[in-house]
Amino acid sequence: MRIGELAGSTGVDVETVRYYEKSGLLPPPAREANGYRTYGKTHLERLAFIRHCRALDMPLADVTRLLNFVDRPASDCGDINVLVDQQIGRVKARLKSMRALEKQLTALRRQCSEPHSTKECGILHELVSAAHGEACACHAEH
Repeated sequence: MRIGELAGSTGVDVETVRYYEKSGLLPPPAREANGYRTYGKTHLERLAFIRHCRALDMPLADVTRLLNFVDRPASDCGDINVLVDQQIGRVKARLKSMRALEKQLTALRRQCSEPHSTKECGILHELVSAAHGEACACHAEH
C-alpha cells in the first residue's frame, strides 16, 4: 500500500507517517522502481500501535521504548509496568492541574453573573487587572 492508504487506514496524517519513519519508529518501506514507498502489514500494525500509544498520550520516547519491547518479546516486562505507572502519574498530575484551572475559571465566571455593558463586565475587569499585574479573582487563595 502507498503512504496515503497507510495513513488513512490508521487515521494518521501522511506527514506524521514520514516523521515516524525519520525517527526510526517505523522501518523504512520498500521502494518501487518509480521511487514510491510500499508499505505492508507490518507497517500498518506498527503504526496502529504507535497511534494507540499516542492516544493514551504517551510521549514518543516511551512509545520507542515500548516498540523495543515489542521487537524483543522474550525480554522482561517489568520496565513496561514502570513506564505505564509513570504515565499514570503524569495523567494524575494533569487532572489535578485541570481541576485547579476549573476552579480558577469558575471564580472568574462569578465576577459577572448578570448581563452588563462590556465596560461593567467583571470578567473583563479581572482579566485586565491581571494583565496589569494586579491580583485577580481567579488566582486568589480560596
